[in-house]
Amino acid sequence: MKYELLAPAGAFPQLHAAISAGADAVYLGLKELNMRATGKNFTFQELKKASKICKQKNIRIYLTLNTIIYSSEIKKLEKLIKKISKQKLVDAIICWDLAVIKLCRKYKTPFHISTQASVSNTESANFYKKLGAKRIILARELNLKQIKEISKIIPVECFCHGAMCVSISGRCFTSQFLQGKSANRGQCTHPCRRPYLITDLTDSTKQLKLQNNKVMSAKDLCTLPFIEKMKKAGITSFKIEGRNRAPEYVYTVTKIYKKALNKKLTKKQIIQSIQELKKVYNRGFSSGFYIKTPTSDDFSFSENGEQTEKKVFIGKVQKYWPKAKVAHVKIMTGKLKPGNEIYIIGKNTGIKKTKIQSMEINKKPVRQAKKPQDVGIKLPPCQKGDEIYLISQKN
Repeated sequence: MKYELLAPAGAFPQLHAAISAGADAVYLGLKELNMRATGKNFTFQELKKASKICKQKNIRIYLTLNTIIYSSEIKKLEKLIKKISKQKLVDAIICWDLAVIKLCRKYKTPFHISTQASVSNTESANFYKKLGAKRIILARELNLKQIKEISKIIPVECFCHGAMCVSISGRCFTSQFLQGKSANRGQCTHPCRRPYLITDLTDSTKQLKLQNNKVMSAKDLCTLPFIEKMKKAGITSFKIEGRNRAPEYVYTVTKIYKKALNKKLTKKQIIQSIQELKKVYNRGFSSGFYIKTPTSDDFSFSENGEQTEKKVFIGKVQKYWPKAKVAHVKIMTGKLKPGNEIYIIGKNTGIKKTKIQSMEINKKPVRQAKKPQDVGIKLPPCQKGDEIYLISQKN
């Protein structure tokens, strides 16, 4: 069986990162009506460009229209879906609001049911199948046995890696209550990730600080150790969470899971792969609900992530000479020297990781370049405006 690896594309660098790492499909959102409204996302014109890129690479593209929809937005929504359908811009729309489903049916646009619908039983699966859904992204509270049962009815998509909400499949109201920003409109401010004290309301001087005061901050999902069991559960599409995460996260996670879906990894390869996953942003790893019900061990202790590497902005590419494979780089902060590992990140370049072999200033080799110097560096293909980041170990 061929499995689909579905990667997040929060913006063009992530889109290119996903494609170059081996994704079979990507999912993305527009500037509104999606569950990551705080991200960069795409304009309609950018969606057309993204669609063209994906078609050229034979990559499927899914659009998220998965927020709550209000009556005042129906006309705008219909106009959008009509244009998407007419121009054949996406392979499917990810949704759960019945208004979106109705319009997808009207304009004959394939649709997948979002995890926001919390589909967790065969009756619900049958209901959406009869409505015309081509796939269901199942509730995240399910174990592998329950998933296998539903997969016999309709193709299913499940998350294999990335952030988990304290409300699991969504519908959280904490951000709305505290700051008036609704998670169900894609505006979550992530109050669950912050530390809290327990205060006695009758005596505010009495407070408790728990051993782990991030009592609502779930660890990230990581299914790599039991990916073979996932394959046997009837899952059609393996989804990576992370439309708000950086290009290096998208590239690293996609590349590793692509390898795991293509062939069975040895124990040694799994251990090595997890070490690679730990280099990019994560809050520690959990198996979610797939194997067992989460415990207190599945909550994160970290404030700013547990990744072992960090990237620091250094400067921008001013010009690139393809024949010589040399870039003119303007150092805007910090410094660079031969031997440094760097990321090159750009809208069309995506992300590239390389090690600096040598540098020149005024055609003379130098051991170091710092702000505000201009330096020539041999680099893989990149473009003017691409950003240069120094990779270092996180303290």
